Amino acid sequence: MAKSKEINVGIGFVTGRKSFQRVLKTNVYNWKESGITEEARVRLNLLVAYDLKYSNTKSTDYTNINKNLIDLIDDTYFIGRHMIQKEIKYLMGKDVINEKEAKLFFGSGYAAKRNAVLYIAMKNKIDYLLFLDDDEYPIAVTKTCSTTIWGGQHILKNHLQYIKNVDITNGYHCGYISPIPYIEFNDNMPEHIFRTFIAAISNDIINWKTIHSVMENGGVTYADKEVLISYSAEEVQLINHAKFISGSNLCISLTDPIRVSPFYNPPGARGEDTFLSTCLGDRKVLRVPCYTFHDGFSTYSHLMDGVLPIKLKYIQADSERITTRFYQACIGWIRYKPLLLYITNQEHYDEKIEEIREQIASSLPSVCTFFKRQDFMNISKEFERYNKNVKKHYQQFIETKKIWAKISEFIANQHSTCMEA
Repeated sequence: MAKSKEINVGIGFVTGRKSFQRVLKTNVYNWKESGITEEARVRLNLLVAYDLKYSNTKSTDYTNINKNLIDLIDDTYFIGRHMIQKEIKYLMGKDVINEKEAKLFFGSGYAAKRNAVLYIAMKNKIDYLLFLDDDEYPIAVTKTCSTTIWGGQHILKNHLQYIKNVDITNGYHCGYISPIPYIEFNDNMPEHIFRTFIAAISNDIINWKTIHSVMENGGVTYADKEVLISYSAEEVQLINHAKFISGSNLCISLTDPIRVSPFYNPPGARGEDTFLSTCLGDRKVLRVPCYTFHDGFSTYSHLMDGVLPIKLKYIQADSERITTRFYQACIGWIRYKPLLLYITNQEHYDEKIEEIREQIASSLPSVCTFFKRQDFMNISKEFERYNKNVKKHYQQFIETKKIWAKISEFIANQHSTCMEA
């Protein structure tokens, strides 16, 4: 009988939080419990791209991993500034990219960190790369009339079951996914005004229908019981020139470099998963039946200690922290809205921009009054700034894909040369 081919699996984190170690511990023991760490044909590689500036951390906050955990992982790659500079120097020395291209591809922001993980994974002949977030746990939560029900999820095992013959697998998310707090509509904030505001800043996935449903649950997204018991995947459909995926609970096949696309976000914005979504029109993307619990407000870290709440708290706009998170999310969304429109609806771009401009103008005064923060008016300024620079950002997006094509071709050729030798 022929031996099964060894599978080289990468698990990638982009992080800047000290809580990373606890999240890693939970996930590693989850892999052990699922049997993956005992699979002789599966090699587990941990790739961590860390940002020391995000919450004033030091490199050892990420690299000093408990020996009991390290023993369950085959290889580790800690991707800090020095490693990235070393790789840039290597690629430039081989005339693959120049200094300007290196700055665009490996520069600052979430997309650059994800691209660094993608590059290190492909360079080290990893077959499948699973991205996980540092504020998500391998647990699903559902709800009955009076209580919550919790269940463990085998994230890695689930993705490996489906990724073999597709380009991307993407799981589901529950918990505190949305940064939008629960709002009791009144004269100060009528529902139609807030709906207009959400229409202005949202996209085809973040829209009023889904957000309103989450708001009715107090800001909590509960796992769909049908998904949990179905044990089946479904293909992600093309919606407005994009197959929308999320940046975590996301597995990318690296077995054919030509079919792998990079991440991109406009400077100072997010949306790297959304822009990757616009590159997947001819790719096979599956939504697979596994959930992660997103602890978006960092209030349920005790889940990793086995404490399971009977009820989940409503997220209300009654604290500075919650309002600030919502404000920051709105700024992040509006900054990438122009480029997303330009990519997916260039023909009607100007009229769509004018429509959004009117929605923002009519709703922002009420938003500022309700949240008691005048800086929400910055949303209008940021929208105009990123609209003004949309063609520049579009060229960067195109250039990022060209840079990745050169890098991935170089890596593929290097691997072929090694095999021939």
